[in-house]
Parts: sequence; C-alpha cells; structure tokens
Amino acid sequence: MPIIKCVGIRFRHVGRIYYFKKDNFEFQKGDSAIVETIRGLELGMVVKTSIEVNDEKLKTPLKSIIRIATEDDMKTYLANKAKEKDAFIKCEERIKAHNLPMKLLDCEFTFDSTKVLFYFSSDSRVDFRELVKDLASIFKIRIELRQIGVRDETKILGGFGACGRPLCCATFLSEFKPVSIRMVKEQGISLNPSKISGCCGRLMCCINHEEEAYEYLNKNMPIIGDEVRDKSGNIGTVLSINTLKQLVRVAINVKDDEKEIVEYSAKDLKFKKRQNKTFDEVYDKDIQELEKLEKEDKDSDY
Repeated sequence: MPIIKCVGIRFRHVGRIYYFKKDNFEFQKGDSAIVETIRGLELGMVVKTSIEVNDEKLKTPLKSIIRIATEDDMKTYLANKAKEKDAFIKCEERIKAHNLPMKLLDCEFTFDSTKVLFYFSSDSRVDFRELVKDLASIFKIRIELRQIGVRDETKILGGFGACGRPLCCATFLSEFKPVSIRMVKEQGISLNPSKISGCCGRLMCCINHEEEAYEYLNKNMPIIGDEVRDKSGNIGTVLSINTLKQLVRVAINVKDDEKEIVEYSAKDLKFKKRQNKTFDEVYDKDIQELEKLEKEDKDSDY
C-alpha cells in the first residue's frame, strides 16, 4: 500500500486541522508553513508532524507544502492581521448604511491578499449583494461574505461555561462533534434545557467528553423500572442508579405487599443485560424542546 507522510496544519486558533504532504521538509511543532488552499496561498502553523496515511483511503489527493515560512512571510502575515482590523470597521459601517440584519463577527485576508472574507451571523437569509459591491469598490479585491451558525459564533466570541471555565470550543475543540439527547439520558443528567444547553443555545459540547465512559459503565447496570433479584432471592424494582459508583437503589418486595428500599452494588444483583432497550422506553416526557437543542448545525468550517 502506498504510504504518504504528511503534516497537520492549522490556520486559526483552535481551528480545524488540515493535512498536507510533508515531502522533503522537516518541521517541528509550532513551525509555520506556506501552503496552497482552495482560497489561495495561506500561512498556517504545524500542529502535527510526520503522520503516515494510506494514499488509497484518501478521498482527494493531498496538496504539497510550498515552503517553510520565512521572516518576510511572517511580516506579510502580521501586516494582513493589521489590515483586518480596519477592514472590519469599514464593513460594519457599510452594514449599518445598508441597514442589513446581520452581525459581523470576524474578518480575514488570505495570505496573498487576493481575497478578504467576512464572517457574520443572522437569524434569516440576508441579501448582501449591494454590500459586496460596496466592499469590492473599497478594497479592490475579491470579497466573500460567509454566514455562520450559533456554534461558530460562540467559538469566535468566546466566554465562560456553567463550570466557570473558558468555553471548550474557544480553547481546544477544533471540530464540533454531534451531541444527542440519548447521551444526556445515558449520563443521567437533568433534562431541563436550561441546564444542558451551552452559551450557543445548543446541547453542551462537554456532554460528549464522558460519553464513552458512561456507555462502558452502563453496560453493567440495570435500567430504572427493571426487575432485579439479589443474592438472597429477593425481587425488587430499580428506583435509581448511580453509574459512577455502580450502585442501585431497589424497592424490595417484603411481606404483606410492603416494600423496603435497599441500596446494592450492581455486581450483587441479577437482571437482564441491556440489549436493544433504549432510554427512550424509560422516559416518556415531552422532549420537543430538547430536540431543538440537538439539531445539528450545517455551518461553514470556520
């Protein structure tokens, strides 16, 4: 199988990682490189070095690195960054002049200054054709306006989560992974939308962090409402479970239809192992509002 050596390059802080052929270049983590992208020449930072991939599994051929960034390249990059501040202000002024219902979030020039991109958010579709004409006459280069969703907007603006720490998306998450209501139920988290939605209004990304551990631990746990039997042969119904401690609270049937609540270790109980039974069979609450939070954003790859 043909193996290709490549490097992972990131073009913005906590942005998506793209891969390019390493060729004969030698990189250290943190080095800068000039590469060809669909937007033109770009300067990016090397975050992964010497990765081997199977050429046959690639959907599209990897592009090559043009060169290691020179001192002049870094000066050009910093000059572009300085221009972005002025371009952002001018674009905001033109948006107000056209009275458009859009919120400007970010601006960036390509490395070769052949294009300037403006990222914005809006609650509806925006007809910005006249705005583009104005901006093109001001900057004399190609203009691209890109509408992004609430998750990318929050990633740009940053902030603090309910945990008191900076938002995951703004500090280390380079890509948004799907988060579902099933994960919320699997982890026994409150189904109150205000407690499980992030600053962006979608389900919190951190729900995904511990999902694998909960899936593993829950394999050895009964579901609330299941019938279980202890070592003495007593039969009861599961009232609640503590997945992390592997404890189960059970209402045990005693004489004269009386019940006694007892807490057991999951390993001391006999019950039917989980197969195709899902949490949806246990919770019969109206979750339409939660489903709105679960909706995937098909946004740009900001």
